[in-house]
Amino acid sequence: MARQELTRLTGKFRGPDCDDDDCPNVYRSEDGSIVVQGNVSLAFQPPEGEALVEIPEAVLREAVRALGW
Repeated sequence: MARQELTRLTGKFRGPDCDDDDCPNVYRSEDGSIVVQGNVSLAFQPPEGEALVEIPEAVLREAVRALGW
């Protein structure tokens, strides 16, 4: 899936060391699934084929508002 196939739900949050495309963000795919971009988390080892990322609470709140939830 390419980034241009996703709808960006966030983007106002600007943390330290944050440029346009490397900030934590939440996207929605064409089929309605959620894609999250964030810093890699080493909290625990997820199952094969999965990854953990951390995003600030403000980013998640912005995504929820964008979805109208």
